[in-house]
Amino acid sequence: MKIFCTGASGYIGGSVATALMASGHHVRGLVRSAESAEKVRALGIEPVIGTLDDVAILAKEAKAADAVINAASADHRGAAIALLDALAGSGKAFIHTSGSSIVGTRSAGQRVDDVFDETTPFTPSPARAARVALDKEIPSYASKGVRTAIVCPSLIYGQGLGAKADSVQVPWLIRTARKHGVAKHYGPGENVWSNVHIDDLVDLYLRVLDAAPAGAFYFAENGENSMREVCAAISRLLGFDGTTKAMSLEEAAAEWGDGPAQDTMGSNSRVRAARARKELGWAPHARALLDEIAQGSQGPPRS
Repeated sequence: MKIFCTGASGYIGGSVATALMASGHHVRGLVRSAESAEKVRALGIEPVIGTLDDVAILAKEAKAADAVINAASADHRGAAIALLDALAGSGKAFIHTSGSSIVGTRSAGQRVDDVFDETTPFTPSPARAARVALDKEIPSYASKGVRTAIVCPSLIYGQGLGAKADSVQVPWLIRTARKHGVAKHYGPGENVWSNVHIDDLVDLYLRVLDAAPAGAFYFAENGENSMREVCAAISRLLGFDGTTKAMSLEEAAAEWGDGPAQDTMGSNSRVRAARARKELGWAPHARALLDEIAQGSQGPPRS
């Protein structure tokens, strides 16, 4: 198949695009710079230089492709709609990437027991209302002749397969620990996030491309940990004897920004990938997050 992938130089998009190439597909990938173009070209991906605001480029690539994977932004409605409009009436697949912070609860590092699968109703935080609205709009294109599907990952870990090797949350925690000489979390760190290895996530994308029905939505997870557990594992990895330390909102915002501190690092996001397992036979098998950290194979290199 000829597949157009946005975010081809990124962590998720690059990993998916690389796996698609290995499966025999021809991939054209959207990148923003000549430097990124060279990186993805070295992996066999044909670069398309542009941005998510370049509607004409997006429409042209979508029409020429047999399927589109949108992995550059969970929140850029203009790009998603431009791609969907270009695919209308074609019967082609459009796979959009969301994120499980849509069900997140701001709790300043406190544990919340709510757990969500694809059938659980929820009210998003104001910070994620627009993303949830887009997630609801995309499936409407199934009635316009597009085989839409949404993949909604939880915290992702593991070394990327493409041009970008590192994810976000765990590398942030590792950088913070190295900077301060102690692993730090926002508040008590009892807040829990579900998580998924990048290898298992890539496998899910390929299964969605092959077999997902129009209008499908899939969470992606294979376990969960509190932020304090993750920080303790990082502490042991770095030789800090498992010691962790709480940060105030002001301290956490100085490290990661106010929004990420509250909606990602200090929130709860607990989901179950019930539909992917039942409908697509998805069976994640990669190493668990704490084991990945213990092996020293997660996070940025020392600098």
